[in-house]
Amino acid sequence: MLNETYRAMLGNKSVIRETFMYGKQRAAEIGYENVFDYSLGNPSVPCPQEFTAAMQDLLTNEEPVNLHGYCPSQGDPGFRTDVAAHLTKTFGLPYEQKHIFPTTGAAGAIAHAIRAVTQPGDEVLTFAPYFPEYGPYVAGTGAVLKVVPPQAPTFQPNLDAFEQMIGEKTTCVLINTPNNPTGVVYSAGTLTRMAEILTEKSKAFGHNIFLVSDEPYRDIAFDGKKVPYPAAFYPHTLTCFSYSKSLSLPGERLGYVAVRPGCEGEDVLVDMMAQISRFTGHNCPPSIIQRAVSRCQDVTSDLSVYETNMNLLYDKLTALGFEVERPGGTFYIFPKALEEDANAFCMKAREFDLLLVPSDSFGVKGYVRLAYCIDTEKVKRSLPALEKLAAAYRK
Repeated sequence: MLNETYRAMLGNKSVIRETFMYGKQRAAEIGYENVFDYSLGNPSVPCPQEFTAAMQDLLTNEEPVNLHGYCPSQGDPGFRTDVAAHLTKTFGLPYEQKHIFPTTGAAGAIAHAIRAVTQPGDEVLTFAPYFPEYGPYVAGTGAVLKVVPPQAPTFQPNLDAFEQMIGEKTTCVLINTPNNPTGVVYSAGTLTRMAEILTEKSKAFGHNIFLVSDEPYRDIAFDGKKVPYPAAFYPHTLTCFSYSKSLSLPGERLGYVAVRPGCEGEDVLVDMMAQISRFTGHNCPPSIIQRAVSRCQDVTSDLSVYETNMNLLYDKLTALGFEVERPGGTFYIFPKALEEDANAFCMKAREFDLLLVPSDSFGVKGYVRLAYCIDTEKVKRSLPALEKLAAAYRK
């Protein structure tokens, strides 16, 4: 008998993927250069030369049986040690190898982290707008996702509502900064108050509430600013990272969970996640990718193109009268649609071969997401299409 839970998921197709596939079809009709596809968050800059060199060196000089053999369930020891050293140097917290668990991207990190700190029936809180896959990630653990309503137009977390929504069943809070879809960076003030609330509520309910921080865009920050590191504000934090964006390696599927030193269970959480991986078929990311990325902890791809693209779009959108918060990072921008129905607005945009993603699946109505990880030349050529779209609403 087929599993009806997963059969039911077939009816919940991703609007992002649907828009992307429409774009490919439209490109076949009128040419790729004429379709302004802002649907998919796929990095548009190459990986750094250091990664390519590391891969070439490993393949040329390492003994093949050893290079391609199994690594321990907890991950490659050298990778874990190098990640810990990088986090210690960058954020000043005394991470060690025992705190790092390699995963298949940030998705795998979140799935493992939530399983490690929840029981079926527990509640996980997140803030709208949020990445829509959080729903299945949490549901797969048997926990229940509760969504804190948004706080427009700045989209900093709504901490008043958050404080009211935390209950005795809350065991985990899932955040994403810099944020997909808004590009907003959670401020130090926001994280300080959030930590105070979590500390107060943990004491009131007699158990620590864990913070799971989803940070794949941490290295894409604008205006020369550093992104505040949530684990520096709250001890019971599990940081979920991915190299998909910082090193432009989305297809290599490498990330990690970093258990904050001083966190409850810091000596056992990585071993627990290794057990989770055994029984979910995870079984570690590829060994060669761990070893290559181990050598690239202090480099990134050239991420400056994303700030260039952001400025082009932000300036044009504001000039056209869109309500939009200026992103502090990521490669997303989240303007308010020019009508209440964001889906209808996105369909109207298709008339100008602008492919945008409506905000409904992110837990917010009336906004659209643009993923501007495309060539800057194409961003520039898309601006007249944005002008035509705005003009269509002024008639």
